[in-house]
Parts: sequence; structure tokens; C-alpha cells
Amino acid sequence: MPHDSDSPLVEFVDVTFAYPGAGTDRVILDSLSLSVPRGKVTALMGASGGGKTTVLRLIGGQQVANRGKVLFEGQDVGRMGRDAMHAARRRMGMLFQFGALFTDLSVFENVAFPLREHTALNEALVRDIVLMKLNAVGLRGARDLMPSEISGGMARRVALARAIALDPELIMYDEPFAGLDPISLGTAAQLIRRLNDALGMTSIIVSHDLEETFRIADRVVILANGRIAAEGTPDEVRHSEDPLVQQFVQAQADGPVHFHYPGPTLAQDFGPVGRRRS
Repeated sequence: MPHDSDSPLVEFVDVTFAYPGAGTDRVILDSLSLSVPRGKVTALMGASGGGKTTVLRLIGGQQVANRGKVLFEGQDVGRMGRDAMHAARRRMGMLFQFGALFTDLSVFENVAFPLREHTALNEALVRDIVLMKLNAVGLRGARDLMPSEISGGMARRVALARAIALDPELIMYDEPFAGLDPISLGTAAQLIRRLNDALGMTSIIVSHDLEETFRIADRVVILANGRIAAEGTPDEVRHSEDPLVQQFVQAQADGPVHFHYPGPTLAQDFGPVGRRRS
């Protein structure tokens, strides 16, 4: 499908989303407008519970916005029918947190799965594609191993090979660096950057790893309270004067995001009245 190379691949237009709660809805995204440029690595960052993973779910159609539009290639994801949604998802790749490999399938079979599920390619071509994808992540020699026989870092790389098996236009990473040792973390980060550029993809990374994410991202978006607190290049965001952004960048324990969860005062809990209530 032809497209304007200057237009965003993904766009949120005044999106509000809330998870249903017990008698009240919990607003996660509040009139959020966001653009994801083509061919770039965009990082979504911010405190836990800020809506980062929700953004990925809305793009993939697992959730539907209460208000506003989530556009993929100019098409409203929330209004897509079943066939259109499946077609859109074939143009997206997803790297789940901790890989989410099929434990009863070998490394080779894990990467082959989307090819067999979504294409009619013959087995010889499936084999060649799988080996090429595994080679791209440095694990062609591990093709016959089971997930239980490889390390966590290797499992993440196998999951990345599976995510790019169909040559997606968009690949989304949900905490790709969580739980990795420094060597595996650096390897994963370099792979994300290299594959994005080599394959001409668009990447969205949800991550809490500040240094590694800032090192590979073209653009950083800090989400807070359902909205954008700051966005720009990593250097621009790092030097933002917003107190919330500075708290996140400097890893400060207290600030706009409070250390203590809202509740009664110490005097109310530990004073004579509080003890009587308990």
C-alpha cells in the first residue's frame, strides 16, 4: 500500500481509555495525542502504571479506545472488522516481556510458527527464512535447542527472530531489557537498533531501562497521568525542566510521583483515634 513517507505510521488522536473498575473507571490515557514516525525507534517511558503497555494493546487491537482514534497507516484500529484487524496484525511484530516462547517447540519451530500460521510458503522456503532470521540475531546454531536449554537473553533473541519472521512494518517491544544481564542487555539493544535500520522498520519500545533506551532511541516520550509529560530526542528529554520528568530521569524516590500511596496520615493511623478504630 503506497503511503506518504512523512506521515506517521501510528497516530493517537485525542485518545481516552479507562479499564472498568469496581463502580468507577480507572482512566489510564486521558485525551492522549501521539505520533510515531516511520523508520524510527520511539521509546515510551514513565512510571509504572502510566499507560505505556496500554498504548501497545490499543495499537494491536487487544483494547479499544473509549474515545478518540488509534490510527495505523491512517486506518482506525478501533473500527476495523475481524479480517482487517488480522491483516493489520500481520504487518506488526510483538516482542513480549520475557519472550513468551512456546515451551514445547524448538527454537526453529518457534520462529517458523508465524510463517506457517499466516503464509502458504513451502517448507524449503520456511526453513531458509527461519535460518536467516536466526542468523540475524546470532542464533542460527541454536536452531534445534528447546527453550529450556537456552538462557534468558538467548530466549529474548529467539523471540525477536520470531517477531520479525513476517518482515513487519512495525515492531513493538514490551520491556525487552527486563531481567537481562549487562552483556545480554547490550546485545538486545544493539539488535533492536540494527534490525530497525537494516529492515526499514518502525519500532516502539516500552522500557524502564533509561541509559540503554536513551542510547538507541531516536525519540523518547514520557507518559504521566495519562498524558505526555515530555517528548523529543533523548538529549532534549534528559534536560527537560519538568519536575516529573526530572524525577524519572534522575531516579528520585520522591517527587511528583509520591513514595507513599495515598492514605491516612501517620497521626490518624497511630494516634489514639486510629488505634481505637483498628
